Amino acid sequence: MSLTAEHPQAPSTAQPGDLSQAALLLELEQVVEANLNRHLSVAKEWFPHTYVPWSEGTDFDGPLGGTAWEVGQSRLNDTARTSMILNLLTEDNLPSYHHEIAVLFGREGAWGNWVHRWTAEEGRHGIAIRDYLLTTRAVDPVELERARMNHMCQGYISPNSHHALNSIAYVSFQELATRISHRNTGAYSGDKLCDQLLQKIANDENLHMVFYRNLLAGAFELSPDQAMRAVTDVVRNFQMPGAGVENFGRKSVQMAMAGIYNLRIHRDEVLAPVLRNLRIFERTDLGPAGERSREELAEIMDALDGAASRFEEKMAARRARDTARGIVSA
Repeated sequence: MSLTAEHPQAPSTAQPGDLSQAALLLELEQVVEANLNRHLSVAKEWFPHTYVPWSEGTDFDGPLGGTAWEVGQSRLNDTARTSMILNLLTEDNLPSYHHEIAVLFGREGAWGNWVHRWTAEEGRHGIAIRDYLLTTRAVDPVELERARMNHMCQGYISPNSHHALNSIAYVSFQELATRISHRNTGAYSGDKLCDQLLQKIANDENLHMVFYRNLLAGAFELSPDQAMRAVTDVVRNFQMPGAGVENFGRKSVQMAMAGIYNLRIHRDEVLAPVLRNLRIFERTDLGPAGERSREELAEIMDALDGAASRFEEKMAARRARDTARGIVSA
């Protein structure tokens, strides 16, 4: 099972009648301002340090002469550690994400105010997760730092970096995917404090999703066919922003098998709710090009449904084999 597009395609070419990128950003400025004000009115202030059990912290080996890490110190199992590390490494690439959206959306006016607010809120996610993991000795700190250095040195370039509408469509799905990954990791961890922390982070991600989804809805009002092509492009080529993490494929399969994030969740809990909110399959304002894109999107969703069902069948067969052998599946 993979959540990485095996053969991603370039975004659709512009069509006659499409809004230019500059015109699109200008037309959406009022939508951005209204939704930024909405966001600020509902976002609740919270502090990462209050979710870290500092009293459990002890020195590690090194200059301070503390105790070296070993796996028995972690209260998380291997899959929970893998998911926490993957989620953290994804959050760590915030400088690259900020660069991407600052260049694309600009740093002035309502767009710029949103870019800075979003970056500030996202910044506390990596801080909180890392402090929790190191204080509770949940992960190997040496391997974590090496993974951080490796991943961040790769940087991040969005496949939609020169396409504002595709980028808005992408983050409408990606923020929800990230929310669910954090939420399910917390529930799977079996650690109450870990669950509470990731719920707070998931709440932020949900508000970010709502912001971008509302912008995408605004784009549909401005240029329905153009927005439909963007949505279809993104769903067809969807990749999580952490896809560049070393051994991402193995890690994502491990998380999928544990029910943290898999194709069924991706289709039914990420893609479908956003499409439903936008009334994608009920819209009556599409032209011929938009209709063709919508038909392709329906085919993609059907294919994902089939792939998710095959994965579920394989997992059910595996659990049955494990049960017969007296093995407790993850």
